[in-house]
Amino acid sequence: MKLIIHGGFFSESLTDPETKFQKQNALIKIVQKGYDYLTTHTATETVVYTVSLLEDDPLFNAGLGSQIQSDGKIRLSAALMDGKTLKMSGVINIENVEHPILVAEKLMTYDDRILAANEATEFARKIGFDYFDPEIEQRKKEYEEKLNSAKTSTVGCVCLDAENNIAVATSTGGKGFELPGRVSDSATVAGNYANQYCGISMTGVGEDIVSGAMAAKIVTRVTDGMSMEDAFAKSFDELKHVNGFAGAIGIDRNGIIFHQDSFPTMVFASFDGIELNYFV
Repeated sequence: MKLIIHGGFFSESLTDPETKFQKQNALIKIVQKGYDYLTTHTATETVVYTVSLLEDDPLFNAGLGSQIQSDGKIRLSAALMDGKTLKMSGVINIENVEHPILVAEKLMTYDDRILAANEATEFARKIGFDYFDPEIEQRKKEYEEKLNSAKTSTVGCVCLDAENNIAVATSTGGKGFELPGRVSDSATVAGNYANQYCGISMTGVGEDIVSGAMAAKIVTRVTDGMSMEDAFAKSFDELKHVNGFAGAIGIDRNGIIFHQDSFPTMVFASFDGIELNYFV
């Protein structure tokens, strides 16, 4: 059983060591809570639970504390994929919910598993998700100053459970001050993908990640026999052709954990019950 999480690309500021320290500590605590949960739950249940913890922490740009778009509204996206069943569910630009990943989880049982915008919000209300305002004072100040997401980004989790099943979940509050209606990579197979061979969660510049079809591409290469290291290396090398910026975490069916980013700016933590690794 293994678990890796990330707190986003651009998620710590090299000029703000205190914020970096806080985020590192938060990830360490959350990855250990996630692993404890994994000991009695499936990979799919665990990635949902772990990402919901990340959504609860205002240090990260997902759920509470998400970035504000150019029209003053917060719109959230999240996705879940079960590597065993190859089912993916998600919400895109949903508003005023506390945990978009939990709404994505509910959609797993529906034929129509990815909903967007007002319809996603209406679906959430119909199945019992109450109104919740994820805005915090810091994000309001950043919005008023027309700042973007230079310090925060997407969160994600990849998990390998006791039955050797892989699942992945990803959640984001967007890039900040974007055009309303903009779709990130997080609820697409470019940003969130898993099968029985590998699971990948991405973060970074969503448009670059979509252009590179990153998550699905890495998983496909591992499925076709590449090692995790080689699949990551080739995919990130191709990203350079569009001057792309991204970070990724992954686990394969052999329990190999791997992570890579365009710059050393993605905070992450992994745990297997014995060894704890994290960004330093």
